[in-house]
Amino acid sequence: MKKTILVVLTALSVLSLWAGGAKEAKDAKSEGTYTVGICQLVQHVALDAATQGFKDALKGELGDKVTFIEQNASGEINNCSTIINNFVSRKVDLIMANATPALQSAASATSAIPILGTSITHYGTALDLSNYSGIVGGNISGTSDLAPLDEQAKMITDWFPGAKNVGLIYCSAEPNSIFQIEEVEKNLAKSGVNTKRYSFTDTNDISSVVQKACNESDVLYIPTDNTAASNTEAIANIVLASKTPVIAGEEGICAGCGVATLSISYYDLGVTTGKMAAKILKGESNISEMPIEYAPVTRKYNPAFCEALGIQPLAGYEAIK
Repeated sequence: MKKTILVVLTALSVLSLWAGGAKEAKDAKSEGTYTVGICQLVQHVALDAATQGFKDALKGELGDKVTFIEQNASGEINNCSTIINNFVSRKVDLIMANATPALQSAASATSAIPILGTSITHYGTALDLSNYSGIVGGNISGTSDLAPLDEQAKMITDWFPGAKNVGLIYCSAEPNSIFQIEEVEKNLAKSGVNTKRYSFTDTNDISSVVQKACNESDVLYIPTDNTAASNTEAIANIVLASKTPVIAGEEGICAGCGVATLSISYYDLGVTTGKMAAKILKGESNISEMPIEYAPVTRKYNPAFCEALGIQPLAGYEAIK
């Protein structure tokens, strides 16, 4: 009997604590405070900048009324699902998904909590949308890091007009990387340039894949690929030793192992995402009607790599600092 009473009292105590917590949460909502969950796929310069820009912008709009739960998946897609499911169970007010796997996990986990993606190249590809036209709809919107791929392809022929074979380096597990490779491939074909794909599945085979590409190519192209961005030092060691230049899809990769890029500011991209979040949380915008937003592009070159490879930078490009 005593054991039964103890169990009942314990249960009542837990329920009381839960009710109290629920009341506190309700009171917090009534005061206009918000909890935002941030899931970032992996730590590297571009994604870090996007997350920081997002937080700075949202803090600038809401001040102390917003609290962040920030988690990094360390490059593991399964970790994204675990992180997002935790956000859903905690009933956060908004989820910011930084990179495609984080967005895909969030889209699978909830259709109720607003989701903003950032550092996503193409939402139609990322979410397998057949009729994508710039608005995802439902509970998803965000920002894209897509730079004009036809202009990136033209960069290769502008910088290296004598190049006959271009190696396309990417991670086969990243849908947005495949999308970029396909588009650049098409544009180079129009210019009569031969291309060959060199894909890796994870960090374990990057070195061997890049070495093979260097042996068979005049120039390499690397899109906005998260796995490549996390391993620029390993790539740099190989391309410098083989004297093979790299045109990169974004500034972080270019700074680590490339000679030139047509890129965006990921910090500014994050700021744009944060301002979108503020409008959603304050009830000023309906996420289902918000179009995907973009950041302006800039042309930059890597002075150290250009010097090491004996390449004269083209006019109109700004040095990466």
